Amino acid sequence: MTISSRFSVAIHVLSLLELNKDGVNTSEFIADSVNTNPVVIRRIMGMLNKAGMVKVRSGVAGTKLLRPVSEITLLDIYRAVQVVEEDALFSIHDKPNPKCPVGRNIQSSIEPIFSSAQAALELTLERVTLQDIVNSIQETDTKCE
Repeated sequence: MTISSRFSVAIHVLSLLELNKDGVNTSEFIADSVNTNPVVIRRIMGMLNKAGMVKVRSGVAGTKLLRPVSEITLLDIYRAVQVVEEDALFSIHDKPNPKCPVGRNIQSSIEPIFSSAQAALELTLERVTLQDIVNSIQETDTKCE
């Protein structure tokens, strides 16, 4: 299993909006960059719009960022596209055998570790802004074909 690709697609979309802020950012244009269907982009844009990161104008081509990229963290994006519910990155099977000492104790043994791991992931994501991603892209290449 992997974390939903919505997260990486959302980072891609927001980075593209910043780098093409003077252009027209239709769902078709963005979908071409992501190499996916425009419906997928519109679904993710709806989530980003609800989170207050983008302005989507129905019937009018063009989506814009609402916040500076320096103020958007990867954690903000992660949460906006609902990659996982809070404290639910790792799921634990819910009906182990209570007659077995492992089954009886496995949940309480691994839940604190899983919570700590999720907290570490979220702390890392919180330390990286969309500006960091855009800067990295600009260091490499700046033109879409």
